[in-house]
Amino acid sequence: MYEGAIQDLIDELGRLPGVGPKSAQRIAFHILQSDKIDVNRLAAALTRVKEQVRFCDTCYNVSETEQCRICRDPRRSDELICVVEEPKDVVAIEKTGEFRGRYHVLGGAINPLDGIGPDQLRIRELMSRLASGSVKEIILATDPNTEGEATATYLALLIKPMGLSVTRLASGLPVGGDLEYADEITLGRAFEGRRAV
Repeated sequence: MYEGAIQDLIDELGRLPGVGPKSAQRIAFHILQSDKIDVNRLAAALTRVKEQVRFCDTCYNVSETEQCRICRDPRRSDELICVVEEPKDVVAIEKTGEFRGRYHVLGGAINPLDGIGPDQLRIRELMSRLASGSVKEIILATDPNTEGEATATYLALLIKPMGLSVTRLASGLPVGGDLEYADEITLGRAFEGRRAV
């Protein structure tokens, strides 16, 4: 459609997850109309991320040092490990303020259709961490979708023979949701996870 630098920018933006052709075009023209200072700040932030951010050597969360701030925190319990798919899941759980253990980021979920099996995830590294003997409970906090369920089931089968407690985050109805709009899987889980009042 366009030519030269603007089309190259639209093409590159369109490769980002969740950014379709129209969004890529809108972002490209927003950048074109922005002050040069703002664009340089964006470019510098992108460059800095690629140069400074890495994955934690212990849990594989994002970090600018060998260990992330959570792994360095001595107040955290070594007896609990919450297994998540991506670093963004760590942020979501941390916002609740409810979890005071450690994390393990798998780097995705089992998805045979996309060619992602257990060997493409950080499962071996998780098993090495569990061999230390200090962990008592594993909380499986993978996404409540087909891939997340397959991953949680696979991990539970691997971990249970080690004698560790394996739990899964409860899932069910969101606050403010209507029963008539809930799918049958969500509604079924809400029944399974019910508690006394």
